[in-house]
Amino acid sequence: MTFEAFKNSLTDSIPPQSLTNALLALWYEGKGDWGKAHNLAQDEHMREGSWVHAYLHRKEGDNGNASYWYNRAGRKMPSCSLEQEWEEMVKALL
Repeated sequence: MTFEAFKNSLTDSIPPQSLTNALLALWYEGKGDWGKAHNLAQDEHMREGSWVHAYLHRKEGDNGNASYWYNRAGRKMPSCSLEQEWEEMVKALL
């Protein structure tokens, strides 16, 4: 799947099949469902899930919690916009 196809799928009522939990979390976040995205991210115990979890707390404005999860993901908190990070994550995880 391309990034464009992923982004276009946000107009659908159900996510594309065979997405990882991390990508599924990003799909729901892209649709504005932070709670569903957070539940999926916290159930993903790999670095990818930690990265998405960090992003979600950064978006929430909880930078302390976000910093913890960025560390778990082996990353530093970025200075780019949330939109840029979301796109970067989707492209990296596809």
